[in-house]
Amino acid sequence: MLSDIEISNQAKLQKIMDIAALLGLSGDDLDLYGSYMAKVTAPAADEPKGKLVLVTAITPTPYGEGKTTVSIGLADALRKQGVNAALALREPSMGPVFGLKGGACGGGLSQVLPMDKINLHFTGDLHAITSANNLLCAMIDNSIHQGNPLNLDPRKVAFRRCMDMNDRQLRHIVDGLGTPKDGMPREDGFDITAASEVMAVFCLAESLEDLKKRLGRIVVGTTYDNREVTCAELGAAGAMTALLKDAFRPNLVQTLYGTPCLVHGGPFANIAHGCNSIAATRLAMSLSDVTITEAGFGADLGAEKFIDIASRTGNFSPDCVVLVATVRALIWHGLQPGETPDAATPERRMEALKAGLCNLQRHISNVRDTWKLPVVVALNRFTTDREEELEAVLQDCEAQGVTASLSEAWGKGPDGALDLAEKVMHTLATVPADTFERTYPLDMPLRDKLLAVCKKVYRADDIAISDSAQKKLDAWQKNGYGDLPVCIAKTQYSFSDDMSLRGAPEGFTVHIKDVRLSAGAGFIVAFAGDIIAMPGMPKKPAALQVDVQADGTIEGLF
Repeated sequence: MLSDIEISNQAKLQKIMDIAALLGLSGDDLDLYGSYMAKVTAPAADEPKGKLVLVTAITPTPYGEGKTTVSIGLADALRKQGVNAALALREPSMGPVFGLKGGACGGGLSQVLPMDKINLHFTGDLHAITSANNLLCAMIDNSIHQGNPLNLDPRKVAFRRCMDMNDRQLRHIVDGLGTPKDGMPREDGFDITAASEVMAVFCLAESLEDLKKRLGRIVVGTTYDNREVTCAELGAAGAMTALLKDAFRPNLVQTLYGTPCLVHGGPFANIAHGCNSIAATRLAMSLSDVTITEAGFGADLGAEKFIDIASRTGNFSPDCVVLVATVRALIWHGLQPGETPDAATPERRMEALKAGLCNLQRHISNVRDTWKLPVVVALNRFTTDREEELEAVLQDCEAQGVTASLSEAWGKGPDGALDLAEKVMHTLATVPADTFERTYPLDMPLRDKLLAVCKKVYRADDIAISDSAQKKLDAWQKNGYGDLPVCIAKTQYSFSDDMSLRGAPEGFTVHIKDVRLSAGAGFIVAFAGDIIAMPGMPKKPAALQVDVQADGTIEGLF
């Protein structure tokens, strides 16, 4: 089979005006970015009409389990069955594109196109977010340099610079070196753009007016007498909004089979809230009968944050959850550290698979019992899977009373997801989601919210919060931030904060080492275990494979 980029390069795309027409949009509703991409200027309805399907996954391997591929295949299959379906997906960050995971446009015969543009600069949204973020940083340091009228303590500046690339060298830096005219030296650092508060604000804002208000609420640091200083006090919110004005409009593209797809906003779920923009989701729900959206990494991360942060802010909720599982990941959860599925014998693979099914079972329990949502398992087929392994997973789902479907969207496109589409539509028609519950109420104290997620979703026994983190939580609770939801940053490779604990661990404690206030986004970030907000590149980054032919064709993206 051809590579993803080869399939993308050979595809015959439809004009974006024709894709827009499938959603009832006209040329007056679009700002065109060439023939195949556009910004949608039409507003979402006040009360979106469509059903919402959330695609999430079991705890993944380092290479991901194909949530985006399944999402695209499902939407294409629904369209093929005559359903007015649309996608709402996150924008790729160039960090993973050139790092370990590669792009985020699906794969095989289930892709959003043009994948080379979407995976790289796209319509410039992430660049605009980076620029707005760093404009605020520049204004913070300029205010300190120009007499410091706000009395900011340079040692307590809490807002960090960002860039859309994996670069561990920038995690901790000292800037402002040189002469006095070069600024005040201070410790600083970069986060990746996907983990920045401006990205979260961008994705959670409902309108330009709301965007500006949220930007203004960002706490940039504290004064020498411990008073919080906001972006609004620096006067930066208006200029930042000007930089984000065009980016804030959702991007319209298409799948390989012509399904409309809104790709907008891209926070990671392991270090941020992991969902595409509320603006894009609400717009898709306004224009289609069924919207397929995706939350990052496993359901303990992305789905939990979609449920407790994004959908709560956007005032919508999922009608059905599709839980993506793979034989590869289930075997990985049943193996000992150091063992690999590819090196295992068939007998050892089956033994490990049966041991790893506990991970799938726990995610099912979270969706069905904790959040009270109907769930359909999508078993995403890989070429290395054995028939008996696939059958073992499907039989386990049947034993749990869970609807399951074998998805072959990667190799067969929409034809490989027709059964999944039928089962999702049947679930939407027959299983009500009116019993839906969130993990915690907003009036619960901050510490108790963290404990609720760790106990009810991760199944931890307890949490251990560092003294410095607890001091911050107590201060924020006192200062009026106690009603904010919590966003836990932790490893994506385990229910726990220890990536070596695979499967469905029990009897562990989650260690909260630090917390950050994201007042503009409207949540508290808690860092569990050794989690960082600026990834590094692997020994052999994906960038080594990327090249450009003489005619300008990009190769090596995946």
